[in-house]
Amino acid sequence: MEESAQQSSTTVQVGNRLTLEIADLAFGGEGVARWQELVIFIPFVVPGETVEAEIVEVKKNFARAKLIQILSAAPERVTPKCSYFGECGGCQYQHIDYAAQIRLKHKQITDLFQRVGGFPAAMIDPVVPCPQPYGYRNRLMVRSQWNKPKQMLNIGFLRADSRLVVDIEECQIAEPALNDQIRHVRANPPPRGGLKVVIRIPPDDWEVPKDSFFQNNFHLLPELVKGVRACVADSGVRHLIDMYCGVGFFGIEVADLVESFIGVEVDKLAVQAGRKNLASRSITNGQILLARAEDELPTLVKRFEPDQTAVVLDPPRTGCPPESMRLLREAGPRQIIYVSCHPATLARDLKILCDQDRYQLRRVTPFDMFPQTQHVECVSDLRRS
Repeated sequence: MEESAQQSSTTVQVGNRLTLEIADLAFGGEGVARWQELVIFIPFVVPGETVEAEIVEVKKNFARAKLIQILSAAPERVTPKCSYFGECGGCQYQHIDYAAQIRLKHKQITDLFQRVGGFPAAMIDPVVPCPQPYGYRNRLMVRSQWNKPKQMLNIGFLRADSRLVVDIEECQIAEPALNDQIRHVRANPPPRGGLKVVIRIPPDDWEVPKDSFFQNNFHLLPELVKGVRACVADSGVRHLIDMYCGVGFFGIEVADLVESFIGVEVDKLAVQAGRKNLASRSITNGQILLARAEDELPTLVKRFEPDQTAVVLDPPRTGCPPESMRLLREAGPRQIIYVSCHPATLARDLKILCDQDRYQLRRVTPFDMFPQTQHVECVSDLRRS
């Protein structure tokens, strides 16, 4: 690293411009560089690059900078397809070749599991790539915000650097039909700023309310289902408890592998839809309960013989409450399958489950359900020791 003319040799201050070498890519999408002993995070860079960056924030142990120019580009750098990339906060990796994205995500997950949970790297399978890295998203939230300087209504997504809305006409990672809906929203704008419009493409053969959860990538969804089914089939359990079940997706997809299953969901409309999904498939060995997963768990774990039971967890990004993890650990179902889109909270929760060797982590299989972004879905298979 070299020191710019504006930078002293002893301190880093906001506004300083530095020449930095990018050593790594942190979970979340920011590049990692070092200036003396200070870690500096820079977005939209690639490991191996030399860049000029301007310091925008300085903390005790790290700083943040914005990219000014690429001095030496990495071979994995590509031209983003989206003209809003870098301004819109929806994507972090469009500047990186897709094969390199997959490798970098695997390293990030491995690092997180080692650092947060103490799990060995060998537990992490290679990331399963998406067959369609662009044009895959089936659900988006479009926001509106009044742009006072331009006297216009911005309709689009949050910026990468603030809570302001960037005005967009299309999204490169969205399904083509969603871009048609974006154009419809723009032609028929909300009456004022501050409103959100959820647009989505409903999945075939599934009842899903407008605001209820469903996986947002139809193209890789069959592989995700195959991964969960393989876990259940391998354990040979007879019963399944599907926590945070939404419209009953995982329970229904593995219904033929077990004698009975119960789904639990707090979203009333999702529960109603889930029951319709059961009926439309003539599935009679399962039911869906309306309840908070955390409240119902103590009763459910006593309902089936632990040695013949698997529990599927697919919680929000924040993960599961620690008390739920401790209760599961004590109840001791034969298998726990934890599906998560946030590897850090996943590693945290798995550490609780594996405490005192109560459970053993068999494997973690990442699925790239969110190409061009920092996010990745993981399926973890745990067995009672």
